[in-house]
Amino acid sequence: MKVVILAGGYGTRIRDVADDIPKPMIPIGSFPILWHIMKIYSYFGHNEFIICLGYKGQVIKDFFLNYEAYTRDFTISFGNKSEIIYHSKHDEFDWKVTLVDTGLNSMTGHRISRIRNYINDENFLLTYGDGVSDIDVNKSIEYHNSHGKILTVTGVRPPGRFGEMVSDSMGRVIEFNEKPQATAGRISGGFFVANNKLFDYLSNDENLVFEQKPIYDLVSSRELMVYEHDGFWQPMDTSREYNLLNSLYNNGKAPWIRY
Repeated sequence: MKVVILAGGYGTRIRDVADDIPKPMIPIGSFPILWHIMKIYSYFGHNEFIICLGYKGQVIKDFFLNYEAYTRDFTISFGNKSEIIYHSKHDEFDWKVTLVDTGLNSMTGHRISRIRNYINDENFLLTYGDGVSDIDVNKSIEYHNSHGKILTVTGVRPPGRFGEMVSDSMGRVIEFNEKPQATAGRISGGFFVANNKLFDYLSNDENLVFEQKPIYDLVSSRELMVYEHDGFWQPMDTSREYNLLNSLYNNGKAPWIRY
């Protein structure tokens, strides 16, 4: 299945980390979070990507145009017969990446509508370029296929901002979890599975926010279902979350990494 990734926003809340690159290019370890998201899908066999570009989209284009040089050892010969000989390999040889300029100021709904010509009459996957999870993508697809509705959204438990304590009847703390996943309530974690009919709910209005009218209309039509995910999910909206994800990665405790 094709994977559509929204990667065109301004990322204003994380400018203190990096203001010269788009948020999807902010690194976790040596690679941008966008790459980590693509690796999540690739692990489950989905290697064809459509990336919706906007703010500083050229940075993302440059990353993929120079991907071989970034990720492989090579020898370059200068002169009239200049050539590059690569010596090492990477694991992304079967990736196909389509980069689409969906407008500098476009909202999410408009960005999705702009890539309609790249989607055939088929289901497709959709997510944001700023969050990682240990979701089983193929199980979410199986769930989507089972109910036959237009859109499935992954419902996640938001990360807790504070430590959670459990005490017994005597007031003794018997369990303490530092910033656990919340134990009640769900929010949208992205990681959508969509039927091609989703485009009927979109328009060419640059100000169309996917999470507003299109979603409300899908709810009204009873065409939105939720796939419940109780595992790890973490966005990267702030410098605190950037530091958290890099800490998990650097300490070998990144739950989303199975590649």
